[in-house]
Amino acid sequence: MEPIEFIDLKLQQQRISSDLERRMKAVLRHGRYIMGPEVGELEGNLAGYAGVNHCISVASGTDALLIALMALGIGATDEVVTTPFTFIASGETIALLGAIPVFVDIDSRTYNLDPSILEAAITPKTRAILPVSLYGQCADMDAINAIAAKHGIPVIEDGCQSFGATYRGRKSCALSSIGCTSFFPSKPLGCYGDGGACFTDNDELATKMRQVRVHGQDRRYHHVVCGINGRMDTLQAAVLLAKMEVFADEVEARHRIGTRYGELLRGGMEIPYIESHNTSVYAQYTVQVDNRDSVREKMQKKGIPTAVHYPVPLHLQPVFAGLSLPEGSFPVAESAARRVLSLPMHPYLTEKELVRITSMLLKSNY
Repeated sequence: MEPIEFIDLKLQQQRISSDLERRMKAVLRHGRYIMGPEVGELEGNLAGYAGVNHCISVASGTDALLIALMALGIGATDEVVTTPFTFIASGETIALLGAIPVFVDIDSRTYNLDPSILEAAITPKTRAILPVSLYGQCADMDAINAIAAKHGIPVIEDGCQSFGATYRGRKSCALSSIGCTSFFPSKPLGCYGDGGACFTDNDELATKMRQVRVHGQDRRYHHVVCGINGRMDTLQAAVLLAKMEVFADEVEARHRIGTRYGELLRGGMEIPYIESHNTSVYAQYTVQVDNRDSVREKMQKKGIPTAVHYPVPLHLQPVFAGLSLPEGSFPVAESAARRVLSLPMHPYLTEKELVRITSMLLKSNY
């Protein structure tokens, strides 16, 4: 049978091709490839969508996290509380600044940082909390924000997988001091290269993040802080403007497909749990299986790709060996890492494909 795409960007491109080509040709004509007018237009659209005062577009989701931490003044020996069950960027950006990632185990149902054990991880050195909204569903931000407020600590939402999701009626990336997202091509809203954004309602933080993004400048050749080269390319902004025209429709399709996956798999294995007050954009549709390697091999032979997000928690990565957090330190994250399996997920999956994927998965898991 014909292989199924894990993420099918070609179908989306066919849908928006005329608008996409028009916008990209406009950039080629005016030639302002760095910080061109499309960048400002995109930032306004993204801020409006998220419901915040400021959006600062940046070169990647990793840069978004780094810039947010830098704007908060995070530095050597500071502690930043985060989750061990995430992509390396969530911990890497903390370490790059000389700060120390302090891990808190995850909720077994949502895979997000467990706020019930968060406060025990806070010390006098804690300078920020960085929860991750994993797989497309927001962390329990109200509970996290309440603990942070009690200790006078800012919160950065790592929404690199959840832009477009909602939490108690509010949009991801508009739930804390700073929200960060990624526009990597495979994300729910992705460009055709690297890209990202920071979101905030705080005018002072917005100014600092804009400065950090351009080598710490407040005006040309006048550097008030140490920054980075973190600007989004104008061509990527043009791509995202075209994609935003269909984004709301695609978010709805992701919700429908995620719901249908659940109907087809319920009772056969552990499927994503979505809190009643949340909506998910299903950046990944992730289940738990026994004998994962065997399941993946069987699926691949039938032309169905799978992925593992993520096989090794951050505290067990070699780069963080110096933290002396051996296996057993975060049992929920470690258990999830051994069992999670992500299935094909994009807004253009058909009913026939969903039935084929789930039927083969249920057979392979026995």
